Amino acid sequence: MAGMDIAEVVRISGMPASTLRFYEEKGLICSIGRQGLRRVFDAGVVERLGLIALGRASGFSLDEIAGMFGADGDLRIDRHLLTAKADDLDRTIKKLTTMRDGLRHAAVCKAASHLECPTFRRILRITARK
Repeated sequence: MAGMDIAEVVRISGMPASTLRFYEEKGLICSIGRQGLRRVFDAGVVERLGLIALGRASGFSLDEIAGMFGADGDLRIDRHLLTAKADDLDRTIKKLTTMRDGLRHAAVCKAASHLECPTFRRILRITARK
């Protein structure tokens, strides 16, 4: 049987075998058989794992990622979902930037107490918003 056994996929992808087995249970990847007790995967699994890793790093849930693959295994990405996730990331980046700037300001602020500093209080109000 042609293909890569799970140990080779682990070596190439850097993902632990437990993650590969979990992804298979969730239907994100599919083995094509076994060599003895080891699962065997098609060579395309490495690219698919890359797509899954990109989705996870972008903040997509495993269910959202699973929905990006058709029943035939082809990629079917909802562009509106991508735009919504990009918008979420923009909001997160803005909030994290404000928090970083607040920490930098707090580190050098000359006010006797940070709660007396108008700049620090403004940053607190901004970060408290959802």
